Amino acid sequence: VDIDGVALGITVCEDLWEHEPIASAVEAGAKVILSLNASPYHRHKTHDRTQVVAKRIETTGCPIVYVNLVGGQDELVFDGRSFVASGNHVVSALSAFKEDLGWVDMAADGHITAHGESHPWPQGEEEVYRALTTGIRDYVRKNGFHGVVLGLSGGIDSALVLTLAVDALGADNVLAVRMPSRYTSQMSLDDAAEQCAILGVRCETLSIEPVFNSLRDTLSDLFAGLAEDATEENLQARARGVLLMALSNKFARMLLTTGNKSEMAVGYATLYGDMAGGFAPIKDVPKTLVYALARWRNAHRTTEFLPIPLRVIEREPSAELRADQRDSDSLPSYDILDAIITAFVEEDQSVADMVATGLDETVVRRIVRLILINEYKRRQAPPGIRISRRAFGRD
Repeated sequence: VDIDGVALGITVCEDLWEHEPIASAVEAGAKVILSLNASPYHRHKTHDRTQVVAKRIETTGCPIVYVNLVGGQDELVFDGRSFVASGNHVVSALSAFKEDLGWVDMAADGHITAHGESHPWPQGEEEVYRALTTGIRDYVRKNGFHGVVLGLSGGIDSALVLTLAVDALGADNVLAVRMPSRYTSQMSLDDAAEQCAILGVRCETLSIEPVFNSLRDTLSDLFAGLAEDATEENLQARARGVLLMALSNKFARMLLTTGNKSEMAVGYATLYGDMAGGFAPIKDVPKTLVYALARWRNAHRTTEFLPIPLRVIEREPSAELRADQRDSDSLPSYDILDAIITAFVEEDQSVADMVATGLDETVVRRIVRLILINEYKRRQAPPGIRISRRAFGRD
């Protein structure tokens, strides 16, 4: 295509990742390559893109204008970050996670003579956080909802999801619900209330005790003589799910679930309980990254108050479904758990590979088994935002 005397070769998305399409365009006379992309985000993807662009420029000598889609679509987030590269460097970079407009002047031979302002791209926790808020905002709005509801337990996961939702949609469009049981600590209730007050979010309280007791009474004859176990724990989670879905229906608010990737991987979640909802914003965020995102958001607060109370971050995690319960009762430390999940799911490492890195073989085999046998749960989870190279999702 000739535009004002500049011969432009147009390629689409994956054409860029192969040598032949770019080489053919240059051979046909193109002086500049316009690469049109709908390239979804995941961590480290920017490095992959810039590396492949640099490789094509090195082999063809032709500048590349890389244009990318921006916004959320179901489980995928498109991060924008369009750029122009020439020689061995990026000469102009547009914004990440929002629409932007830039310009470059080119001579007929493709030489860049001038260009507009470049925008620095977010990295690390900021990059992930912006991907998550983009995904929440677009999924909720594109599905016709103006607001969301979520259960706020006083724990780190729901605290992060609440903050993400407020940043994505605004506090007026978020409803938080505390749902205490006999096992809920006063600390959890206080921390949840404090966070809602700081963020300006409407906070309601619905005790699940009446529902829980009714379910236990209904099942008492069939359960007579049997010891309490995970069944009674799951009844509490399902009682919460029923009440939250009722609020979602009545007030036309999307129900956000608050489970993370670590829990989804090993099935540390309840079908039709805490997995019930319309969208799962952090289902691809491992627990260790949940903590990192919470600390990052607190460090970048816009007021003197921490959006996520410090005690929520520092306290030992617990589902609070039985007396004195701790996540560590059922799972290894999250540092170890996430290392195994990443190695097995994202890097295709074998048990032997993981053990060779110093991980305990018994722990590795147990976690791998949990990952494999809990696929049936993951198949019934709501969609959620992909941030890794390999996520538990459909997209």
